[in-house]
Parts: sequence; C-alpha cells; structure tokens
Amino acid sequence: MKKKKVYVLLTDTGTMFTRMIKLCTRKPFNHASIGFDTELAEVYSFGRKTPRNPFIGGFVKENVKSGLFIGAGCAIYSCTLSECQYKKMYQKVKKLEEQKLQLKYNFLGLIAVLLKLKFHRKNAFFCSQFVATILHESGLPLVHKPLCLVTPHDLTTISIFELVYRGKLSSYLLMLEHQSCNKEYAKVN
Repeated sequence: MKKKKVYVLLTDTGTMFTRMIKLCTRKPFNHASIGFDTELAEVYSFGRKTPRNPFIGGFVKENVKSGLFIGAGCAIYSCTLSECQYKKMYQKVKKLEEQKLQLKYNFLGLIAVLLKLKFHRKNAFFCSQFVATILHESGLPLVHKPLCLVTPHDLTTISIFELVYRGKLSSYLLMLEHQSCNKEYAKVN
C-alpha cells in the first residue's frame, strides 16, 4: 500500500499578536498549520484573513512564501499515513474550505486555553484546535486533552510525528529549491 506524508507546521511570525500569545505560553511557536506536501504549497489553518488585522480571522489557505511568513521561525513535523488516511484527512480540510464563509476564528476559545477552561464553539476554531481536530477526525492518536485545549506545543508531543526541520521558514524553502535544482541538473547530465 502506498504511503503519504502529512506535515504540521509551527511558526513564530513575530507580530505583536503572536508576541502576546508567546508571553502567555512561554513556548517558541504560537501558530499551527497542516500541510499536505514537502514544499508546503498546500498549507491550511485558522488565522488572519488579512495580514494587517489579527482580529479578522477564519479558515485560510496559507502562502508560506509571502506575508507574515517571510522571516518566520518554524518547526516542521511529519508523519507517514496510508493513502486512505491521507485522502480522508485531505477531504476533511477541503470540505471545511468549501464552508469557510460559515467558519469563524475562535478568539474566545483562545482565551479559554490561556485560562485552562474547556470552551467549544460550533463552527469556530483557533489554529492548533483546527489541526488537532483534523488529526483526530482522521483517526490519528493525539495528546490526552480536549481538542479545544490543544496548543501548538502539544502537537509536538504526538508520538507519530517526527521533526523534519527547525529554523527559518525561508531557509527551509531555499533548501528545497536547491535540492530540486540539483535533481534537475543530475537529470540533464
């Protein structure tokens, strides 16, 4: 059976909003996304819909090559799935993307996490809650806590994930580009 990888991308963009979250969590990364390819061309999360306003948020397909991600620090984790698990996870994300106008950013849930209070809102997520929900609904084992309390750091403790890269996101993308160029060069020669 064919195997596929899924990626969890944790980032620190250094914005005022993320610095405030970092003060509370005392963890290096404060935003979580889920990706479906090594190049991070398909990355999804709950976050800012407009780069300049952190209070307008919801479901987003993120472009890690621009905006707030330029200069961001990151940690990238991966796990190997069966093709069936991968498809199931991808379809769940795509279904949410189709419903994105009905989905909201869960600011109240984010505050509840800081206060360690369980708080669930229908059709509303914050970034790590979204990633944890996608993983959970796809049958992957998670941390032992309610999905509405999962932080980006909690995602690093899931045993099936392994660290792929840690550093500047732009450096990771350059490394991939360099590897791709080397492969193309090798094919030509």
